[in-house]
Amino acid sequence: MKKNSLIYFILGLILVSCSSTKTIVEHPITFNEERKMLTLEYLQNRYGLEQDLPKIEPKMIVLHWTVIPTFEKSFEAFDPVTLPNWRPDIKNVSGLNVSSQFMVDRDGTIYQLLPETTMARHVIGLNHCAIGVENVGGTEELPLTKAQLKSNIWLVKYLNNKYDIDYLIGHYEYTLFENHPLWLEIDEGYRTVKTDPGPEFMDNVRKAVKSLDFKELPIK
Repeated sequence: MKKNSLIYFILGLILVSCSSTKTIVEHPITFNEERKMLTLEYLQNRYGLEQDLPKIEPKMIVLHWTVIPTFEKSFEAFDPVTLPNWRPDIKNVSGLNVSSQFMVDRDGTIYQLLPETTMARHVIGLNHCAIGVENVGGTEELPLTKAQLKSNIWLVKYLNNKYDIDYLIGHYEYTLFENHPLWLEIDEGYRTVKTDPGPEFMDNVRKAVKSLDFKELPIK
């Protein structure tokens, strides 16, 4: 290989490497002793799992949208330890506030809210094995962005490289697991209807990570 060709080849590798590298910004929500105890109670009361620590063994990644227009407001919704009054549909199940391990802002910035193996309340029946990725926005006025799509694809690959991930799902697909061994919710009546993050977004992510060979979703 000629000298100039070698230089261009090396520069190309550097550019490819840089374009595929992202930074995860640590931005933790409050996880004090009260949140720890509420999480342990959730694991025991919802799933029959008695644990000393609120840990999970990640087997799936669940993609969401917040339907809140900014990262700041989305973070404010997740940061309190207990559920506010605006979630009457789930407050009687547990006082633990909803959250996720990650949140992706509209510019593609990836924020980590919780350690990957700490349980977050984001998907009925599967929190004990699921890493949640929230995306800011998701309304008609503020649809998810190309930057968010790229970051979700990168994050899915990153997490799959770290953990033995079997499934990648959109939140709207969670009830497909009702008769699956991973499903542990004890209350047959506790369900909420979800549409996030939309079939088109999920299709685009799945196409980009096809080589990871995630398992097919259960057929209901």
